Amino acid sequence: MSTTQNIKKKLKKDKIKRRIRGKVSGTAARPRLSVFRSNSDIYVQIIDDANGTTLCAASSREAALAAKKETKTAKAGEVGKLIASRAIAAGITTVIFDRGGNLYHGRVKSLAEGAREGGLQF
Repeated sequence: MSTTQNIKKKLKKDKIKRRIRGKVSGTAARPRLSVFRSNSDIYVQIIDDANGTTLCAASSREAALAAKKETKTAKAGEVGKLIASRAIAAGITTVIFDRGGNLYHGRVKSLAEGAREGGLQF
């Protein structure tokens, strides 16, 4: 892929991300579950946009998950279960899902299913 194609792809993803964020906003009662996917890892945060605070977070780079020899999709499912357990410990049961401009497919879908299995509702 050339540099021009990469720039166009990034601009397209940013446009999708802005459109999603225009519609999705987290509150104290129902915070936003934000997903960031890099080439090698996946990160997730539960954010209260009204106060501008991160309530809890998890990623595939944490020591317990990074040591496991699994596929990236399987690790994403584990991160989903981990964020669900941390959210329930913080008293959060329902969230709004923000896929961050990524398609609901593969690792993002696996993370969402893991969070649902862990007890989060969205």
